[in-house]
Amino acid sequence: MKLVLIIATTAIFLGGCGVIQKTPVTERNRILLTSEDEEKRLGLDAADEILKTSKQSTDAALTARVVNVGKKIVAVSSEAKAYTWDFYVLEDPTINAFALPGGKVFFYTGILKLMANDDQIACVMGHEIAHVLARHGAERMSQQQLSNLGGELLSVALKIPSKYQEVYQTAYGATSNLALMLPYSRKHESEADTIGVTLMYKAGYNPNEAVKFWQKMSQQGGAKTPEFLSTHPSDERRIKDIQTDIKKLK
Repeated sequence: MKLVLIIATTAIFLGGCGVIQKTPVTERNRILLTSEDEEKRLGLDAADEILKTSKQSTDAALTARVVNVGKKIVAVSSEAKAYTWDFYVLEDPTINAFALPGGKVFFYTGILKLMANDDQIACVMGHEIAHVLARHGAERMSQQQLSNLGGELLSVALKIPSKYQEVYQTAYGATSNLALMLPYSRKHESEADTIGVTLMYKAGYNPNEAVKFWQKMSQQGGAKTPEFLSTHPSDERRIKDIQTDIKKLK
């Protein structure tokens, strides 16, 4: 009976607070417990902190290229109108780019040095914009909330003494992170690739350059985290999936 009540309570919680939405392009259903306004606020706060502590590139021409590509890509997405977009280039040799909820996109000069043309900038830009449009940040936060709730509910259902419940929930959290959170993150990365390739294609960029760019990335060398413990797909899988996505473009 106690377990039934727990399940019923969880259902009511999800029904009252959760919102089921579809992602753009892939149309995947997911539950979002974080409001769009809250997600945007968190993104803006993080962007302000990054801009205070990071050096922006003084290369006006490079920044203009990145901004131009970003504007062209958001212009082809109806979902993008819900956000205020800003594109930044940070002076940093790190090979990376990222986007924050709400529409703030950052490129490091390190990754731009590997890009042979604007099509390859569009490849990564589309991927990062896709994270925002698909609200992957809100979904990750929602997954964490559900994961934490699951640990608390299971500790009650299994009648674990209160003095041991904190230890149990910590262990449960570590397990759920490996079994649930990381696979979902890999799903987000793959989904962002699919949406991103579609966006760059609609914006007039050559999607085949995405394959060339990720092939170049795969040749950068260095130790790589095993895929089952990584938040990104393996290079081989990513390239293969993008090639499949390109064949579906119309």
